[in-house]
Order: sequence, then structure tokens, then C-alpha cells
Amino acid sequence: MRYLIILNDPPYGTERSYNGLRLALALQKREGVQLSVFLMADAALCGKSGQKTPDGYYNIERMLKGLVGRGTTIGACGTCMDARGLTDADLQTGVRRSTMEELTDWTVAADKVLVF
Repeated sequence: MRYLIILNDPPYGTERSYNGLRLALALQKREGVQLSVFLMADAALCGKSGQKTPDGYYNIERMLKGLVGRGTTIGACGTCMDARGLTDADLQTGVRRSTMEELTDWTVAADKVLVF
């Protein structure tokens, strides 16, 4: 089954992106699941490399790294990146600049779309 998770909120300050990624990590452990994650609006900042959080606090960069290691495709909205001053070089390994056209393709191909 194909799942698409779309994140909209910033990596920190609310827990919506965190909870969306918790679900993504749980889904990715299931047999037969194909997963894509799209970062748009303030969630584009989730893909930034070099995140430092206090000990004991969740770290979005590590969560995305775990998904990438399990074969999840992760795209960040290029328009949203530009609006926030993010460049391709700012993105962590495994997260790439994407487009609304690609999000449209992923949405059409998905069996389920979940938005956080």
C-alpha cells in the first residue's frame, strides 16, 4: 500500500510535524508499505541539516534520517524553500527539492494521503 504524508508545520514549536514523522516511522516498519513524505510551508525547514536539540528532546533531522534509511522518498517544496531562504545545500542527505507537480504525481499514486 502506498502512503503519502504531507507536513506543513515547522520542525519545532508545534508537535504536528513530529507526530506526522512518528506515524511515518511506524508505517515504514510494516510489510508492503511504500512511503513518501512531502515537506511544504514551514515544514520545509524540517529538511534542514545541522539541527541541534537539547538532550532528551526529539530531533526532526534524526527522524528523517531514519526514514531515508528505510527507503522513504522525501521531497521539500522548492517554492517554500525559496520563501524561507533554504537552498539545496541546506538540505540533509536524502531530502531533495521537489515541486507541486511531483506532489501531484505522488498524490494520484497514493492509496492514502495523510496531512499534518
